[in-house]
Amino acid sequence: MSRSLRKTPIFGHTTARSEADDKRLWHKRWRASERDQLAKVGVETDHVTVNRNAVSSTWDMAKDGKYWFGPSRQREVAERIAARRTRLSPERKALQARVLAKWRSK
Repeated sequence: MSRSLRKTPIFGHTTARSEADDKRLWHKRWRASERDQLAKVGVETDHVTVNRNAVSSTWDMAKDGKYWFGPSRQREVAERIAARRTRLSPERKALQARVLAKWRSK
């Protein structure tokens, strides 16, 4: 899988690597509210599941949005980064290639 490529260039608005901790906390709160509601309702009546938006919002999590980072825009930004870091042409092209490979990988 080290050579697999990203099929759609969509990235999250974040510097976080994962939102596993946020999901764990959300699920813990959701289970607690489900338990409380089941205790209130009792056995004879029907149970209505707690709405997931009542417990948490996706905007509160570490990765709170996505944006399209198309190939042409990737090339422009990679050129700008490489030009800012070095003035030598071969080194600039190598840095640009590394940046593009990093963004295209999964």
